[in-house]
Amino acid sequence: MPSTNRERVLLRWLDGLTEVVGRSIAWLVLVMMLVQFAIVVMRYAFGIHSIVMQEAVMYMHAAVFLLGAAWTLRHDGHVRVDIFYRKLSPRGRARIDLAGTLLLLIPVALFIAVSSVDYVRSSWAILERSPDGGIPAVFLLKSLIPVMVALLLVQGLAQLIRQWLILRGRPPHQPDTPDHQEGI
Repeated sequence: MPSTNRERVLLRWLDGLTEVVGRSIAWLVLVMMLVQFAIVVMRYAFGIHSIVMQEAVMYMHAAVFLLGAAWTLRHDGHVRVDIFYRKLSPRGRARIDLAGTLLLLIPVALFIAVSSVDYVRSSWAILERSPDGGIPAVFLLKSLIPVMVALLLVQGLAQLIRQWLILRGRPPHQPDTPDHQEGI
């Protein structure tokens, strides 16, 4: 199999992993809204307060942001200043994205990974619990940090492959997002 085909297969697999995680985690938004609605109804209609439910919303919110970061990167949804970027050719954008991945994304992800190791490890060592009597699994919440890093690095590798293919004049199929549709 020529190297370009292997690169495309790997790219599809990496992007597919990001898609599965991103689309799965998106369902937490619906669950989070329903739990938050229940909290409001319980508090104001019945005077009942639940720390566990409030913390559950916080955990889901953290999971959506941490585990959805790679999906957002995949779909070019992160904030950027694209005054000049959008006017560049696909190869010019590929150069900027390649540099951004190599000089920003990967180093920052690795920094987060290294700096969070002791934080997560110490939480696991004591099986950290909520200080307010809520969910007894703070250590699991903190474990989402290295998972986020892993997912960002997976998507970063996919970005590198994608930009490399574009720079070689063999652009891969773009994700179906409004920014990549014909005529835009």
